[in-house]
Amino acid sequence: MATASFRFYEELNDFLAPDRRYREFQAVCASAATVKHMIEACGVPHTEVELVLVNGESSGFDRLLRDGDRVSVYPKFEAFDITPLLRVREHPLRHVHFVADAHLGGLARLLRMTGFDTLYDNHFADDAIEAIAAADGRIVLTRDRELLKRRTITHGCYVHELKPERQLHEIFGRLDLAGAARPFTLCLECNAPLHAIDKALVEDRLPPNVREHHQRFSTCDVCRRVFWEGSHWVKMRALVARLLGG
Repeated sequence: MATASFRFYEELNDFLAPDRRYREFQAVCASAATVKHMIEACGVPHTEVELVLVNGESSGFDRLLRDGDRVSVYPKFEAFDITPLLRVREHPLRHVHFVADAHLGGLARLLRMTGFDTLYDNHFADDAIEAIAAADGRIVLTRDRELLKRRTITHGCYVHELKPERQLHEIFGRLDLAGAARPFTLCLECNAPLHAIDKALVEDRLPPNVREHHQRFSTCDVCRRVFWEGSHWVKMRALVARLLGG
């Protein structure tokens, strides 16, 4: 067996035992243990990691650890470009299609509100989420760190916040989504595109007060819901403005 030294940076420390946070510590490695195996043995899902240095050199997840190795593990960088270094995934984490687990229905609706294709069903089992992520190249959103440790899930975010609006702010900040947002272009219920529709075509489906006071409408061809700019839309518009800075 080998003994290696580990140091995790920034928010990755949230996954560690308290006595291992923000400091270098030693860990005994199993026979033929890889970088990925030991990072997850320490409690950190591999999807949260963007860069690994072993003895000061950038490394992939499949590197075998040797006695005396020093491993530095970093999350996604916001402040500077690490293009010359070896990232641990072939593709960046900024692909903006998501699949959310059963506990993140509120977040899924808010992501759809801001225009991000987000699959969600409160009956999705972990196996189904894993299969969808692999088939469609989607980012997995979850509060289950064990789900993110699954081998075929290459892109994912552990959601730290508990309330949907704060979760939305968290994901927007971590993945720098503001520039790609297209608010009010997807159905909040079924994730399909919305399109404008003439009032005359939906009048018979409108409540009397809406029919009297509103002129602009959009609809979804999948669930056939009709949307208008009512009080709920005003609240959502204010949330979008806060996210996008104006």
